[in-house]
Amino acid sequence: MYSSEESITSPTVAEKDELAIDEPEGPPDGGYGWICVASCFMVNCFTWGISASYGVYLAHYLSTNIFPSATPLDFAIIGGFNFSMAMLAAPAVTITARWWGTQVPMLIGVILLTVGFVSASFATHIWQLYLSQGIMVGLGGGFTYLPSIAVVSQWFRKKRSLANGITAAGSGIGGLIFSFVTQVMIDKISLAWSFRITGIVVCITNLIATLLIRNRNETIKPAQRAFDTNLLRRYDVSLLLTWSFISVLSYLAVLFSLSDYAQSIGLSSSQAAAISAFSNLGTAIGRPLIGIASDHYGRMEVSGILTLVCGLSCLAIWIPARSYGLLIFFALSNGANLGIFYV
Repeated sequence: MYSSEESITSPTVAEKDELAIDEPEGPPDGGYGWICVASCFMVNCFTWGISASYGVYLAHYLSTNIFPSATPLDFAIIGGFNFSMAMLAAPAVTITARWWGTQVPMLIGVILLTVGFVSASFATHIWQLYLSQGIMVGLGGGFTYLPSIAVVSQWFRKKRSLANGITAAGSGIGGLIFSFVTQVMIDKISLAWSFRITGIVVCITNLIATLLIRNRNETIKPAQRAFDTNLLRRYDVSLLLTWSFISVLSYLAVLFSLSDYAQSIGLSSSQAAAISAFSNLGTAIGRPLIGIASDHYGRMEVSGILTLVCGLSCLAIWIPARSYGLLIFFALSNGANLGIFYV
């Protein structure tokens, strides 16, 4: 999304530090940058964190048959839209940010997120859930999150790993909180009001983050491209995209199915929600540590090893897991590795 004229590699979350390298005096390494860290932490917490708790909704849908005409595939696709729509919005977000700055696309995202969750509370047919909890929430997450990913690296150099690790942990903290809170709201209030309360919380928190965040584009002057076709001609980029596709696909499969799997082996709904929460706790702890390790030992080396460990743990621990304790261990350990692509 953001790239320099000399390089055709578009920085992702793992490469966004390149944005500040050409600045003669370097980034300030602090100051208002810590406010931006807090803002990006909030954005991660109340976009990806909430999406990471979708497994609680999925378990509820499958166990209650609240939409009689829907199939399990419908609910899986809706959860997938939370991530896919966010990523597909990237070209539109990049163009909007280039024309009107960071805040405008983020404000659009806040509106889409809020309307998506509130309208989902009134859904009575599965196609309405597709549009609200699926497409609108997904696009809202993309418009809110994507403009923020390059901001922190514009403020830090020496403390960049620490700053990026803190912001990345936001998704785990948000998932941890909402995995518990969502289940409680569904049980004690209703599914409809859980959507409405989530929409209100998302609106307030992301609006505050949007108003506080500040980029340094006028100083750095990064080139912003909606889509770079030259990337598709590079062999190394093709390998990276293939790994990313498989990695994220596996990430979503584990993330969304853990709660339902817990109920399928006889655990209660509260225990199933706890499993999802422990997975997000592992993410909150693991992502900052993985980011620091990647800076010391190399991103590709750390990613390759942890991808292998993650896959083996699914075969060796998850498949034979039949007890609450073993599933908690899997959720914690695997949660630390899940979504390594985003680190």
